[in-house]
Amino acid sequence: MSGLLRGIARVRAAPVLRGSAITQRANITTRPAKDKCGPVETVIGLIAFTFTILGPSGWILANLENYKKKAAA
Repeated sequence: MSGLLRGIARVRAAPVLRGSAITQRANITTRPAKDKCGPVETVIGLIAFTFTILGPSGWILANLENYKKKAAA
């Protein structure tokens, strides 16, 4: 049984031991943006991210007592 398990492990580990036959490369370019992002757009983006991340957690914390009552019932 031990030999069978070693054989299975050897077959599965073989691609790893061969090295990277296929090299994947990300297409990353470092060019400046086509259009400059102004301060108004930056503020709108930051506000949107803030509400997206903190909004649901703030809602839960604001209604925490209601959630406690529902769980106890």
